[in-house]
Amino acid sequence: MQIFNEIIRFIQDILSQPAVLIALIALIGLLLQKKPASEVIRGTLKTFLGFIIISAGAGVIVGALTPFGEMFQHAFNVQGVVPNNEAIVALALTEYGSITALIMLFGMIANLILARITPLKYIFLTGHHTLYMACMIGVIMVATGMDNVMAVIIGSISLGLAMVIFPAIVQPFMRKITKDDSVGLGHFSSVGYAASAIVGGIVGKNSRSTEELNFPKSLAFLRDSSISISLTMMVLYVGVALFAGPDYVETTMSGGQNYLVYAIIQSITFAAGVFIILSGVRLVLAEIVPAFKGISERFIPGAKPALDCPVVFPYAPNAVLIGFFSSFVGGIVGLIILTFMGGIIILPGVVPHFFTGATAGVFGNSTGGVRGATIGAFVNGLIITFLPVFLLPVLGNLGFANSTFSDADFGVTGIFLGNVGNIGGPWLVTAAVITIVVGLVASNLLVKKSKTKAEVE
Repeated sequence: MQIFNEIIRFIQDILSQPAVLIALIALIGLLLQKKPASEVIRGTLKTFLGFIIISAGAGVIVGALTPFGEMFQHAFNVQGVVPNNEAIVALALTEYGSITALIMLFGMIANLILARITPLKYIFLTGHHTLYMACMIGVIMVATGMDNVMAVIIGSISLGLAMVIFPAIVQPFMRKITKDDSVGLGHFSSVGYAASAIVGGIVGKNSRSTEELNFPKSLAFLRDSSISISLTMMVLYVGVALFAGPDYVETTMSGGQNYLVYAIIQSITFAAGVFIILSGVRLVLAEIVPAFKGISERFIPGAKPALDCPVVFPYAPNAVLIGFFSSFVGGIVGLIILTFMGGIIILPGVVPHFFTGATAGVFGNSTGGVRGATIGAFVNGLIITFLPVFLLPVLGNLGFANSTFSDADFGVTGIFLGNVGNIGGPWLVTAAVITIVVGLVASNLLVKKSKTKAEVE
């Protein structure tokens, strides 16, 4: 049993590391294309390096945003549930670790099978989000009354479905952003991104792109996204630090360093993290798309790699900053509404509002320019504030924790599966999941039949 657990943990550690997973995909793809050894080594290592750079940048951003969130809560004396995927998963894995690992493993296999037999040709390659979704689904399967075996089987199929359905939802907008159809988005907040793009299309008529903003000659330096992000975040950090006060910042966070100096350093550190991510994304995109052709041509014709949300950041760096700010404001507005309503209070988690808000800003910009990025990301902020309120009751004992899953697709998936389970128990959940699979397979057969008929005519 100990050996089995070690094997499961080893597999989980590999599959939950995006850099390792993507490097393996690149290696397999290049080998299938029978590339020379030098190209295989170069492509694999550059892909690995690119994702390590992205992860490093994300770590820098999280490290800089954490004190900002703590200062904000102290400055305005707000208490409540903080949506944070890492925190809630860390709690859940102590009890649901084995089920999570098995659902993750077989869910990735289900992803490949579903991409092969349905019209949704997406291979979800964001390992940590796969782990988080596997964990949440496992918790809900158990909460509905399933035994462990049934929870793993139905949970794996559910995970596989999420891994093809959510990238498909946002692909029409991804084509507008990237100007081609070679890459999908593999980040479980697709509902928020699609909503942002739709809202952008409604409110953003004749609004210029965030990347076409005109600055006076004296302010032309603001066209450099690194400079504009640095200055904007400096204003935000210093403002929150002033409200939090020097005593709190210097005694609990800065280690005695002047509180304003500390705030300025954290703001520039944040900007450095964004710069690192943009560099890593450019490196990965140059390698993973050509390498992925080997897999798609051999096993899953037409398949697209669905990559983590920073993949869209280089296409509209200004929208990244606008989206983060607007989504966070949406979270604050949602907090105020929930306060007046009474009951559960969802605090705006700075980290999820950055990653989902920034991405929502890029999507909103693609359809509605500056207005689309601003209002679309604001709507995303409301979505990731209110969905957790309805998710908490279906998480069983985990719903009593002081955290919950943050991104929109976790809310949509969890609320759907949990409420179906509450209505009809494990068998209704099973029937619902199988019905969705059958529907997708049937639609694929109809598409193939219509194509064949068109070719004959």
